[in-house]
Amino acid sequence: MIETEAKIQSHLIPILETVSDPEIPVLSVLDLGVIREASEENGHVTIKLTPTYSGCPAMDVIGDDLRAAFQKEDMTAQIELILAPAWSTDWISEEGKRKMEAYGIAAPLGETADKAALLGNQKIVKCTNCGSTNTHLVSQFGSTACKALFKCDDCQEPFDYFKCLK
Repeated sequence: MIETEAKIQSHLIPILETVSDPEIPVLSVLDLGVIREASEENGHVTIKLTPTYSGCPAMDVIGDDLRAAFQKEDMTAQIELILAPAWSTDWISEEGKRKMEAYGIAAPLGETADKAALLGNQKIVKCTNCGSTNTHLVSQFGSTACKALFKCDDCQEPFDYFKCLK
């Protein structure tokens, strides 16, 4: 079994909660589930970070933002990228999914439902504006590679859907 539970020293959590994903600023790095480990010893913090996508440009920004957040607390932070196990949308917290929806991005569906939605086989992606599932795929890629662009056929609003990754 692959270990997916993050190991974070509790006194570091309030600082980590201040660091947002630059592409979805309502989500903290904890909401997104990219922090695998965070430990501190004598003012030096070691953070193990798993990228959402290989080559995701947000990871450099997140690393810089983490170092800055800990520097404000008179600590230094070293960031280590962890590629295995690969990040999964299952690691997004339930609170993170709620924040994402409120921000206007449909949260990822399960793996089977995701494929059905992205192939146009089922109308199951819920519009973040009106809540209708009478939606359709406009593009496999939305504002970033990790999102698809959908449009609601009821309210006519476009919106991003965060694609499922397992």
